[in-house]
Amino acid sequence: MAKFCGKVGFWTTAETEPGIWTETIVEKTYRGDIVRNISNFSLMESVNGTTTLNNSISIVADPYATQNYQNMRYVVLNGFKWKITSVDLQYPRIVLSVGGEYRGD
Repeated sequence: MAKFCGKVGFWTTAETEPGIWTETIVEKTYRGDIVRNISNFSLMESVNGTTTLNNSISIVADPYATQNYQNMRYVVLNGFKWKITSVDLQYPRIVLSVGGEYRGD
């Protein structure tokens, strides 16, 4: 089982001025294990093809992660941001399923 040390992006809203709220991403560093490591390459959707991961990453949860797990958006793995498709709470760990490349959506 491979080890993981990387950033997880959390979507948050903050009041920048009275009555004005903006959406931001907060990145936190976590450690854990890569439980499943599979990638797929497809030419069906575009000319250049797309790479999709089917990875599962088990991170050691801290209080921030357990309180904000529903706001997790991406994981930085091998220098790329990958979209989190599902979150499984297995205290004291959180298992993240990772899919396609994160593009800010």
